Amino acid sequence: MSNTEMLTLERFEEASERVKDVTQPTELIFSEYLSKMTGNKVYLKPENMQFTGAYKVRGAYYKMSTLTEEDRQKGVITASAGNHAQGVAYAAQRYGVKAVIVMPTTTPLIKVNRTKSFGAEVVLYGNVYDEACAKAYELAEAHGYTFVHPFDDLAVATGQGSIAMEIVKELPLVDIILVPVGGGGLATGVSTLAKLLNPKIKVIGVEPAGANCLQESLKNGKVTTLPSVNTIADGTAVKTPGSNIFPYLQQNLDDIITVEDEELVVAFLDMVENHKMICENSGLLTVAALKHLDVKNKKIVSILSGGNMDVITMSSVVQQGLIFRDRIFTVSVLLPDKPGELCRVAEVIAKENGNVIKLEHNQFVSTNRNAAVELRITLEAFGTEHKNQIMKCLEENGYQPKLVRTNI
Repeated sequence: MSNTEMLTLERFEEASERVKDVTQPTELIFSEYLSKMTGNKVYLKPENMQFTGAYKVRGAYYKMSTLTEEDRQKGVITASAGNHAQGVAYAAQRYGVKAVIVMPTTTPLIKVNRTKSFGAEVVLYGNVYDEACAKAYELAEAHGYTFVHPFDDLAVATGQGSIAMEIVKELPLVDIILVPVGGGGLATGVSTLAKLLNPKIKVIGVEPAGANCLQESLKNGKVTTLPSVNTIADGTAVKTPGSNIFPYLQQNLDDIITVEDEELVVAFLDMVENHKMICENSGLLTVAALKHLDVKNKKIVSILSGGNMDVITMSSVVQQGLIFRDRIFTVSVLLPDKPGELCRVAEVIAKENGNVIKLEHNQFVSTNRNAAVELRITLEAFGTEHKNQIMKCLEENGYQPKLVRTNI
């Protein structure tokens, strides 16, 4: 089936039925917390709960269904360091098709093993995605494999659009759909189908500020390549949006919002604490974007595109989130180098219910140790108001506290 036959209502309906074979039901979750925060009715579309941990299996599986038997016999290949790799591997396994996945050598071992667990052959090559992708095209040419592009394929985008079909069926009067954007495949499928079903639905793409390739492309009126990308949202760290899908994005996407990395860190804590859900940084783009919308009393759906995050990254994001929210902070005070001073500072903090988690004592901040030594105290607090109260109490007890960069 050719690309030109895709992105029609008939194909979207077909894809929506076919992907049911491999997808978990991801019914909308009403978020009371986010609704109160924004003054809207906010619903979450939890694609992070899919078996492969992301929406990517939708497009991969539908693409597999459109291949001829001859193409399936030859096998498929792709390049990916994350969600697309697992989606293609799992879809190929379900169809009994050989799958070769080229992954950068820097890919975390857990993602490599997860991809292998779906029966795929993994080739480690290059340090970045672009190098792995070039190798995948080389292998496709040499062995006759069908290349399944992560986003610049209309069949893949049609499969991703099945998300919009489910949203509209469950929430027919949805006003706004927020969709993460990397290369644009998900945004293409969702925005195109949403407009076919109801032209009044606004579909807004959300990109990391450090990887806003689609925003720049739409502004320039043509596909534009960024000189570099820099974001913790690795799943959407794309330099160039897809050229095949770009006309659909121009026609159907209503707006683009960009989000800073710091906002994703805070959004991670919001999801963990208020919804008990783990979302990867790219999947949190639409949650962070809610604060950028200047609307009230609207029905909004935030698509949580994935939840594949390794525990080391998770730990780092949690720590940074606590720092951004003033739940952890570090203060420096100067005090005489004599017995009892440390206990006195500790008592002041204890009276304000601050919890000391680390102390650093520097006796060499001054040539006169009797006059002053530095004590750096890292504390847990309940938030900004509590932090300010602790600082005020230290001042009232004769110290001159200074906030310093927290390093935990």
